Amino acid sequence: MSRGDTACVGLGSNLGDSAAAIRAAFVALAQLPRTRLLRASSLYRTPAWGVTAQPDFVNAAALLHTELEPLALLQALLAIERAAGRERRQDGRDRWGPRTLDLDLLLYGRRRIDLPGLHVPHPHLHERAFALLPLLEIDPEADIPGIGPARRALAALDSGDIQTLA
Repeated sequence: MSRGDTACVGLGSNLGDSAAAIRAAFVALAQLPRTRLLRASSLYRTPAWGVTAQPDFVNAAALLHTELEPLALLQALLAIERAAGRERRQDGRDRWGPRTLDLDLLLYGRRRIDLPGLHVPHPHLHERAFALLPLLEIDPEADIPGIGPARRALAALDSGDIQTLA
């Protein structure tokens, strides 16, 4: 696979066996057409962000090389979520609530994408230690277009309540 680009996907779960859901999602990502899983991060236990009255999350990140265009990759990510039992409300009221699996397209090469339903880089990436820690594990030189080095963004955040799982 020579054409294409590198994409980073953030993974999260806080319902059911979250660690197993994340590991299964890594397998599903590796099986996407015209896509190769380059690296998968460790799993991290993190407190809920946004709506905090819910169970802790297990978070991770995956680095992919893909020939899929960003919207096609997003649709593939949503299909993996649905296969894992994720149901999204049409009105979006469950946006930051508990979920069996959440897959976010965090970065797609150096592209900046602003389309209905797809914003890359992820608009809150630079504010979320739970996404930046696993991202930097698999891509230590990650740069967030329009923001700068992911390492600098993480340095500005409190990440002391995030634990690596064995």
